[in-house]
Amino acid sequence: MNGPRQRPLSLGSLRAFEAVARRLSFSEAADELHVTQSAVSRQIKGLEDELGAPLFMRGTRHVELTGSGTALLRVVAPWLDRLDAGVRQIRQARGRRVVQLSTFPSFASLWLLPQMEAFQRDNPDLDIRVSANDRMVEMDEPDLDLVLRYCSPQTAPPGAKWMFGEVLTPVIGPRMADRIRSGEAPRLDTPADLVNHTLAEEDDHRPSSEYLSWRHWLDTQGQSRLQPRRWLYLNFTYQQIQAAMAGQCVALARVALVADQLARGELVEPFGAAGRISSPYAYWMIPTATSKGRDEVTLFSDWIESRAAVTRKAIGEVAEEGSTEAD
Repeated sequence: MNGPRQRPLSLGSLRAFEAVARRLSFSEAADELHVTQSAVSRQIKGLEDELGAPLFMRGTRHVELTGSGTALLRVVAPWLDRLDAGVRQIRQARGRRVVQLSTFPSFASLWLLPQMEAFQRDNPDLDIRVSANDRMVEMDEPDLDLVLRYCSPQTAPPGAKWMFGEVLTPVIGPRMADRIRSGEAPRLDTPADLVNHTLAEEDDHRPSSEYLSWRHWLDTQGQSRLQPRRWLYLNFTYQQIQAAMAGQCVALARVALVADQLARGELVEPFGAAGRISSPYAYWMIPTATSKGRDEVTLFSDWIESRAAVTRKAIGEVAEEGSTEAD
């Protein structure tokens, strides 16, 4: 059993102490806390008894902190500030609308997040919580409204909405493009010229990696036996894009995820449209059971569909009638 000086201190006593210490007045602290001065005095006396040390020196016309009081205030004041800030945040969040979605890191980094500023500006009262990881989440996970997934039509769950398909193309950064034009770097006019360049390969063993690999792309270009100057193996798509933009390699990019960079000239397609190939995989939006009937989820999913339409146009894809939803 805890002794009288080992029990947890009451929050009311600590608030009374902090108010008196801040104002150096029992009467002003009582007014602030909307209690009587005698009630404040009793709380301070009880706190001093619990601690076994005086906290204030009480004069006829003034109140001063003792050394123990100063030490306690140093701890209590920031703790109460954090507590009050947390309470304010909870109170402010009550009633706010939140949409929670899950996707994979490269999609979040390259496609979703760069476009969300406009949506958040137009919908300041709607909070978006993005969980980005490579784990395939279960559709019945609690607190999950939307899933943005990359998979084949055969593995898309029922109710999944087609966003856009997969188109791949070799890309380089503008710095490398300038060096090639000036003759400082090996030319890159045809796929055979890749033999003199570094190729960034996604270090992944999922089924989709077969179509995302350089070997598959080279096979389609009649260069099955080509070996580049070196390989650069990276875990994530966005890492390959960053390396290409920095002039370190040639990356095999997912056009849907880099359409804006291509439009701005931050990435260059050395082989143009002739270098583009498609794969059987696609990007899907899947609403969960918790999203039904919620206006905020409908609003956000409609926005995603509008941005997906822009991406479909950028990659030259025309959705066929009836092809936008999985059975």
